[in-house]
Amino acid sequence: MKTNTAKRPLIQGISLALAISSAAGLATNALASEVTWDDILNDASTPENVLAYGIGPKAQRYSPLTTVNTENVERLVPAYSFSFGDEKQRGQESQALVHDGIIYVTGSYSRLFAIDARTGRKIWDYSHRLPNDIRPCCDVVNRGAAIFGDKVFFGTLDAGIVALNKDTGEVVWRKKFEDHTGGYTMTGAPTLVKDQASGKVLLIHGSSGDEFGVVGKLYARDPNTGEEVWMRPFVEGHYGRLNGERSTPTGDPDAPSWPDDPNTETGKVEAWSHGGGAPWQSASFDAETNTIIVGAGNPAPWNTWKRTSPGGDPHDYDNLYTSGQVGVDPSTGEVKWFYQHTPNDAWDFSGNNELVLFEYTEDGETVKATAHADRNGFFYVVDRETGEFQKGFPFVDNITWATGIDPDTGRPIEVEGQRPPPPAEGETKGESIEVSPPFLGGKNWNPMAYSQDTGLFYIPANHWKEDYWTEEVTYNRGAAYLGQGFRIKRMFDDHVGILRAMDPLTGDIKWEHKENMPLWAGVLATKGGLVFTGTGDGYFKAFDANSGEELWSFQTGSGIISPPITWEMDGEQYIGVVSGYGGAVPLWGGDMAELTKPISQGGSFWAFKLPSWMEASR
Repeated sequence: MKTNTAKRPLIQGISLALAISSAAGLATNALASEVTWDDILNDASTPENVLAYGIGPKAQRYSPLTTVNTENVERLVPAYSFSFGDEKQRGQESQALVHDGIIYVTGSYSRLFAIDARTGRKIWDYSHRLPNDIRPCCDVVNRGAAIFGDKVFFGTLDAGIVALNKDTGEVVWRKKFEDHTGGYTMTGAPTLVKDQASGKVLLIHGSSGDEFGVVGKLYARDPNTGEEVWMRPFVEGHYGRLNGERSTPTGDPDAPSWPDDPNTETGKVEAWSHGGGAPWQSASFDAETNTIIVGAGNPAPWNTWKRTSPGGDPHDYDNLYTSGQVGVDPSTGEVKWFYQHTPNDAWDFSGNNELVLFEYTEDGETVKATAHADRNGFFYVVDRETGEFQKGFPFVDNITWATGIDPDTGRPIEVEGQRPPPPAEGETKGESIEVSPPFLGGKNWNPMAYSQDTGLFYIPANHWKEDYWTEEVTYNRGAAYLGQGFRIKRMFDDHVGILRAMDPLTGDIKWEHKENMPLWAGVLATKGGLVFTGTGDGYFKAFDANSGEELWSFQTGSGIISPPITWEMDGEQYIGVVSGYGGAVPLWGGDMAELTKPISQGGSFWAFKLPSWMEASR
């Protein structure tokens, strides 16, 4: 891929989704209980179920289970494998849910399956009828569902969200939140929160589409009816909605962080009207402070000079509220606080990687914090009550665009010359420069895990770099809106992927494990002293959480790009993961596309447990 025009056949290709109608059958467990808010709130401490993306509102991806541990994990064997079937065998990024012995797992092309957790037998499935003109930027992925009451919810690639009866798979309601032909879509798992002020449970979801020049928006819905309660845009100066009426602007209505242009009808540069900031990953929820905490995506277009006054300095325009983390009031959708990782983001670093909530003690004080490993290569610790920066460390090697994070301001200390320069007069393409990390990030969407036992974060990172250059761009509805070209390149000969265990208070790397292929799977930590993750070439692996020693692996037949889960059933511990290669790396990856070309595509859910003879001898 020599220029970003290679994206055009990608968009056309992944838009050819087949229209498949819903097929629903009766669940065997007709008396399955309803999911309550207390069930969701206590998800992390009730291992018989997995009810939320991230395994609990704090999204720590930690389980208290110890049946499978460092002493016996080498004996782990498959319990069953469930195939997603048909020709849609690619891009399986889903984290499964488990409730009352039923697994709910989404598949690519907006599908949802209910599976018997004991046998792997399909109970029902739903395939959303997709139009042929969807515009997902980064493959036909879906990252998971949410569950509440008697319903299970998930987003669709045509900018919709669907609620199904969790026992039968029958459609309860469908809502279209934006026009997919303009570039809007949905790939992240929804989140359930309970507004402490009103006592109402809300279904929270975002939108995707920054690469098409959408205005990123966060939505709250009544989970029973699907009706919108509020909508909050993440581009400063755009107005939100509350109970169907226009509400307040985001930030300053005059949008000083986006430059003016007296030659346009809006009075703002073109980019302001198509400014990105989409919250396309799942939110976390701090019940104590009644705060939704979610990442905001990159500004659009990628070209930093198109979001700056002509002849101006990009450092004068932060382009709020993009490439950062946002605290949102669930009652109204108002922004409570914002911290920006990458002001006037020139590299598509975005800010959507998961926000993990954790606490630590320093100078005798307990700090309630968020932890975030950004695509820009830095690990951030932020006070989740105020949004104030606390600590920042590099978690990957050879970061070129910044030397660090200023401890006083929380802003990056940029390296001069690392913003791709604008095209010279009379040219359509700027000078190419080498940048690290590339836009695919030191870490991308694939979520890290936090162990309450070791106090370490386990980060699925990558070492790579890119050639980057600006190009002329004008907004054209429904077309890619980048203004930059790129090519991803190797950084080291012996690896691309690197799993690192990191101390969030010092930035010290306690151990690391290298992989030849990029790491695009999530991570799970357990009280059994284990860390689980998958590899691009198809291995599901377990590591010692303290030492990093690889203790077990199993070949699933296709690359793993999903987050694993674990649950307890009938006195046994199960570990589950989705297998099926795809996602952004083989589509956008330059040298990485060549590296990963031999990997087989697939679509299946694997469940593992200790063999029955071991259980009988316990």
